[in-house]
Amino acid sequence: MTTTGQDSVKDAVVLLSGGLDSMVSAALAREQGYRLNALTIDYNQRHQCEIDAAGAIASHLGAVRHVVLPLDLRRFGGSALTDDIAVPKDGVGEDIPVTYVPARNLVFLSLTLAWAEASGASDIFIGVNALDYSGYPDCRPEFISAFENIADLATKAGAEGQPFRIRAPLQFLGKADIARECIRLGLDPAMSWSCYDPQPDGRACGECDSCRLRKGGFEQAGLTDGTDYAA
Repeated sequence: MTTTGQDSVKDAVVLLSGGLDSMVSAALAREQGYRLNALTIDYNQRHQCEIDAAGAIASHLGAVRHVVLPLDLRRFGGSALTDDIAVPKDGVGEDIPVTYVPARNLVFLSLTLAWAEASGASDIFIGVNALDYSGYPDCRPEFISAFENIADLATKAGAEGQPFRIRAPLQFLGKADIARECIRLGLDPAMSWSCYDPQPDGRACGECDSCRLRKGGFEQAGLTDGTDYAA
């Protein structure tokens, strides 16, 4: 959807998890002049507090609409984030970890695409990263490119010559670069939530893959995170 008149603005649908990467991705979309429509998937994940973080981020960035869509992936299980499986705390390894949620980004982007087509938006932003990450296959550039092709094949808009663009502005940035972008954009890092295993006292564990990657990025960049870590 594009408004008419002197101040025409293009809409974008932003997949907003509440994590650092999705926050920075959404802020970059706003910086590029898009009007933000934020979609958060409440998949009954272990780290439910990221839903609250997404709400705070959407409000801070001035999203015109923020939809929190329930989708109970605990019914499927198969991940430490959606099943009774311990979150690993031994560091980022070479194998795909048990925190991988089966086909998560494929499912989430499909839902984002559905809302984009319904609202007339052609641009979708997602904060995936292929450098400093846990090795999830649905974060790879090949997946993003393939999904963009599928989006045009699977939709009425695409069939009528209105292509979709999947924007992944953090795709080739390391965590230190993402931390620097966060500060450059004037964002408070502590507004976002990355930890996979929130502690009973409300602090981030500091030991899961996501915490380790985040802490390492801010340390490498020489910046203050603001997140309260238990370890």
